Amino acid sequence: MNNFAASFKKLLQYPSAMAGIFVILVMVAVSIYTMITIPYPEAIRLWRGGEEVWYQNPKFAPPAWFNFFSRKKYSESFAVSTAEGGIEKTAVPGNDGVTTYTMTYEFDFNYDVYPQDMILYFNSAFKAKQPFMAVEWITPDGRTIRVSNFAIGNQYTYRFSQDDKLAAKLRAEEPILALFSDPQTGGIVKGTYKLVVTGTTFEPESNVDVEFVLHGQVYGLAGTDHARRDLTLPLLWGAPVALAFGLIAAIGTSILTMVIAAVGTWYGGWIDQLVQRITEVNLVLPFFALMIMIGTFYSRSIWVIISATILLNIFTGAILGYRAVFLQVKEAMYIEAAKAYGASNWRIIFRYLIPRMIPLLIPGLVQAVPAFVFLEASLAVIGLGDPVLPTWGKIIQDAQANGALYKGYYYWVLEPAVLLVITGLAFAFLGFVLDRIFNPRLRDV
Repeated sequence: MNNFAASFKKLLQYPSAMAGIFVILVMVAVSIYTMITIPYPEAIRLWRGGEEVWYQNPKFAPPAWFNFFSRKKYSESFAVSTAEGGIEKTAVPGNDGVTTYTMTYEFDFNYDVYPQDMILYFNSAFKAKQPFMAVEWITPDGRTIRVSNFAIGNQYTYRFSQDDKLAAKLRAEEPILALFSDPQTGGIVKGTYKLVVTGTTFEPESNVDVEFVLHGQVYGLAGTDHARRDLTLPLLWGAPVALAFGLIAAIGTSILTMVIAAVGTWYGGWIDQLVQRITEVNLVLPFFALMIMIGTFYSRSIWVIISATILLNIFTGAILGYRAVFLQVKEAMYIEAAKAYGASNWRIIFRYLIPRMIPLLIPGLVQAVPAFVFLEASLAVIGLGDPVLPTWGKIIQDAQANGALYKGYYYWVLEPAVLLVITGLAFAFLGFVLDRIFNPRLRDV
């Protein structure tokens, strides 16, 4: 314990190690926060929900903070409804059960780029007589545009961009552009816009609510993908998946490799020879190709991939390194003393041999984590990752499949790529410093 305390004090003297520890602790905190606030079943539901879940989001929208670095200000997305109080709603009762509802919403539009679309989602309750709706659009320069009139059912969706009658009325191919433009100059009119939806119900107990969704050009902290999904979800959930995969694979591989090397070295004979022959065969096997075969022909489950990764990385060159050290330790005086007082073979292995290797095990274990993190991401990029989990590699795979780099959606690739690089650097910095502290040959370098 005193040696570990002294080693930790030495660790604090290296800024690179402190930076690595800080990043790792942040990732752990983010992982815990993510798993608490977005439980696994909810994350899977959202990730696989598609446009039914993410209907309020625009497609292919960069993050909202792009506006801080762009000369042009891109329109931001929002969604409001009468049910949640975002849209002002008044009701005026009339004769014979007729009620007139006026739903009004004002918003400021001070952007340089038009929104993608605007949508109205209606929900109504009636028995026989359908409610009738009228939509008006009031511009900052005082123009009132009658958008449309229509009867609605229990659920009804109206898309401004798909209304051919509105396009003909505005004499424009794209109604959205015309609604935000000056008819004389064709430029964007900035200021306060007003949406007025007037609904009439014809039965005493009828009611109507509306939700107004504006799909802008930017959205949220991380942007959206081809399915309108908020990329914040897979970016957050990618952290616990990456840490779990990397740590489980690194710990499982390192410990099993050390134990097998210790057992083979101590017993010698045919056991040692068997370990060496398996290691020699495994060293010539194409690891990544085998992982591709397992993912293609057997299963892409994250647990199957982790198990296969550990199994294929036990008998590697590390066994030869451990064996060389164990051969020296095996002849030490304290080992002879342990045999003299009758210590069993397994006690000698786990009480005297293996503890001598722990200082060399820790740096290698830490440095192995990013390799396994990149392995999981690489398999996901080529379509062999777990199809259920939202991960950093899955984001890149979706971006590649939808031509993100060719269409200019660089954020879609850069965000998970940067997180992968930061994770790798954090563990690498910490591992290099640990190697310098625990490896006697590097202490004075």
